[in-house]
Amino acid sequence: MKELVSIITPSYNNALFIEETIESVLHQTYPHWELIIIDDCSLDNSLEIIKRYAKDEPRIKLIINTENVGVSESRNIAIRSAKGTYIAFLDSDDVWLPKKLYKQLTLMKKTNSLMSYSSYKTINEKSIVTGYFLVKTKVSYKDLLKTSTIGTLTTIYNAKKLGKFYFDDRGHEDYVMKLNILKRIGVARGVREPLAHYRIVENSISRNKLQAASWQWKIYRESEKLPPLKSFYYFMHYTYNGFTKYKKKD
Repeated sequence: MKELVSIITPSYNNALFIEETIESVLHQTYPHWELIIIDDCSLDNSLEIIKRYAKDEPRIKLIINTENVGVSESRNIAIRSAKGTYIAFLDSDDVWLPKKLYKQLTLMKKTNSLMSYSSYKTINEKSIVTGYFLVKTKVSYKDLLKTSTIGTLTTIYNAKKLGKFYFDDRGHEDYVMKLNILKRIGVARGVREPLAHYRIVENSISRNKLQAASWQWKIYRESEKLPPLKSFYYFMHYTYNGFTKYKKKD
């Protein structure tokens, strides 16, 4: 396999974690990648860290926003410049394990899948593992409506065959993007082995349960245009699965 993977990494004030994120890409056993980091007017020294890496590694592409546009538009800007056959996502505080790209691309080749994902572990601010999320080996559009089983940091899709997918800014934009892909392809394939670390910090948006619930309902009704009863059916599944999603570390 020699197809290029474009890794989309928005960055804003993540000086504490960005180095660990970049290092996790540099340690990938699959070497054919470009890491597109887009800095959204950071106020800390994260841009200095990124520039240091980009100077020594030509596969790292740095884009600097002239004004703060938010994570969704930052991702879109990076996606527009992506040259890869595949597009993957890695936020600037998350981490990949070394065989992440290789194992997911191998699965995609073996199963002729246009989208893949993997299990992942959760970590805290000190990079200590706090829990894990194990995925099923197949996920359909209806499965994803019931619970967000595909972590964005593990998502890879074939942009050469599907075209590029972009983010809106209405909340849970990464979840909507994955729904849009699954509506096109039917089923995505997953690696059961945890291949990434998802960082959960105290001010993480994923902790705001009420806001997340509001966004989820709007996705069913406005984005997916589901009727009220069907929206309620999926919302109940999503709510239940949200409380049982992450397993605590043994």
